[in-house]
Amino acid sequence: MSIETKNKPYVYIVGFIAALAGLLFGLDTGVISGALPFIKQHFQLSSAESEQLVVSILIGAIIGTIASGYISRLLGRHFAISLSAVIFCIGSVLCALAPNLFILVTMRFVVGIAVGLASFSAPLYLSEIAPKNVRGGLIALYQFMITLGILVSYLSDTAFTPSGSWRWMFGVTFFPAFIMLLAVLKLPQSPRWLMLRGRIEEARNVFRLVSSTEQDVNSKVAEIEENLRKTHTIRDVLKIRGFTKVLILGIVLQMIQQFSGINAVIYYAPHIFSMAGFSSPMGQMWATVIVGTVNMLTTVIAIFYVDKWGRKPILYFGLTLTSLSLILLGYLFHLGIHTEFSQYFAVALVLVFIFGFAISLGPIPWILCAEIYPLQGRDIGLGVATTANWVSDAIVSGTFLTLLTTFGASETFIMFGICGVIGFMIVKQFVPETKDFSLERIEQNLVAGKRCRELGR
Repeated sequence: MSIETKNKPYVYIVGFIAALAGLLFGLDTGVISGALPFIKQHFQLSSAESEQLVVSILIGAIIGTIASGYISRLLGRHFAISLSAVIFCIGSVLCALAPNLFILVTMRFVVGIAVGLASFSAPLYLSEIAPKNVRGGLIALYQFMITLGILVSYLSDTAFTPSGSWRWMFGVTFFPAFIMLLAVLKLPQSPRWLMLRGRIEEARNVFRLVSSTEQDVNSKVAEIEENLRKTHTIRDVLKIRGFTKVLILGIVLQMIQQFSGINAVIYYAPHIFSMAGFSSPMGQMWATVIVGTVNMLTTVIAIFYVDKWGRKPILYFGLTLTSLSLILLGYLFHLGIHTEFSQYFAVALVLVFIFGFAISLGPIPWILCAEIYPLQGRDIGLGVATTANWVSDAIVSGTFLTLLTTFGASETFIMFGICGVIGFMIVKQFVPETKDFSLERIEQNLVAGKRCRELGR
């Protein structure tokens, strides 16, 4: 074990508690998959209204992400995470009690604000408090908690499917949200944010909790102080050499993640399995649970190996699997699914896609976006990248049913597969390998004028 984390279980406790924001993220985004068919029946929704309900949480997430940039900079990453937990608690109850579609859409929008806050502030907090040798794993833990939340929401939806109790599907998320709120209140502030606010001694105390030696603490504080001398205002940040190019890289990474088609599969999984010939709601939901299980278990691989294998090799592997599986799935829909074998082959291709995504495109864009920005502009950069993620998610999720109706399942899935091929080429040309490099070293390479792909050299 590295000296940087020797005898420091506190690092992992803090990482786990902060990653609980991902659990709520997954619960509240995944629950719509099983609830939507019953809500559609209850309120007699059209396809356009169904898309509106799905997209409402994503629009809220965009607003929450934009707001979180200012909140985390002025009030702290810890405050932003705590605020998201409060909104999760309130929103889950109000969604369960919604008397009509308008109120339900509005409350899903409110929950989306919490999702946006969590999706921005939790990876940022984890990147700034974790030692470099476990930083990738702890941020991947956040992604794991998202997948766990999605799986739990699928299981909960399946449990309530026989009764059609969509209100309980929403309502049960209050309990983990309340637990998260109590736990998050015990977290320390981000030491790097404390230094941004000039609270050096408080930052030292936090670093002592996660570092092994006083020399280690002094080294980190000195390195951060040196970087902070170079910029002071947002205008200064925008003038940092190379900041624009990593800002664009972060946006592109998030677009690659979403245009892989992942949330079309996550949000509409029962509908996809219905097209594949699974006619009963329970059959569709159990196939969806299998998707959630593979999604969760595969993310564990990323947690343990992203700091050993590196970011780019895993991205290459995952993008190959996601692209190939969706192109084959599209071709299968083109041929027609008429036999039991073809039904299960379609499920297998969806699972291969989920495996490829969960090991690579799920956690790694978040890890890279938490690493490539300079300290003074990290909240700005991550805020822009996270907003790009939610905008892309809204585009994909808000048009998926329309694409299926207009072009057909075959063309739609092949299109997503081609997006993955384009993503592979972008990763090869522009994405850096940041494994084993401190955030401060990456920043020094950026300011020195190195190309994006060389920031980890």
